[in-house]
Amino acid sequence: MQLSPDDITAIFLSLKLAGTVTFLLLLLCTPLAWWLAHSTSILKPIISAFVALPLVLPPTVLGFYFLIIAGPSGPLGSLTEALGLGLLPFTYWGLVVASLFYSLPFVVQPLQNAFEIQGRRPMEIAATLGARPIDGFFSVMLPLCRPAYITAATLGFAHTLGEFGLILMMGGNIPGETRVVSVQIYNHVEALEYGNAHSLAALMLGFSLLILLLLYSFQGRKLIGFKS
Repeated sequence: MQLSPDDITAIFLSLKLAGTVTFLLLLLCTPLAWWLAHSTSILKPIISAFVALPLVLPPTVLGFYFLIIAGPSGPLGSLTEALGLGLLPFTYWGLVVASLFYSLPFVVQPLQNAFEIQGRRPMEIAATLGARPIDGFFSVMLPLCRPAYITAATLGFAHTLGEFGLILMMGGNIPGETRVVSVQIYNHVEALEYGNAHSLAALMLGFSLLILLLLYSFQGRKLIGFKS
């Protein structure tokens, strides 16, 4: 298997993007998942539908609307320009912002399910022992939901790593800036460089399979430990 310098750059950019998005999603999705797990607001179905939207919409549709919203005439584009940040389309941080929404359900839903299963009881017990809500969450709820966080991080990382349509729409094909592995594979195929495309595709296939095998092995051990 031979990888060109451009291939290696694309690999590192993909890992950087997936890592950044996963870290930010874990921070952003924790309060959102907690609210969805315990809220009785009439807005809950609307927010839940919005969170799940990337599961049913084609990535190119999401990319197109992000391109409009973050463009010079869009509300997000006007805001970023007013703040002196420039425009997000065809930049690395544009990919980050778009990928946050694209991978949102893969992080929110495992956390929401875990919070619903645990219920409010652990936090109530922590409160009776004098723990503040924030202390109770980090010292009691977070350890109880650690398997869900591992699942959420794994799925969010893998899903971001493998995206193509959204990346191409929002980021284009800029070497070292927005050309991730999926786009690089597309470039190889377009140039009829099937050997290079196969090398990258096989690497992605093996890496993705390894991640999922580790995840399911971890979940299996937790299930066995619970039953025993």
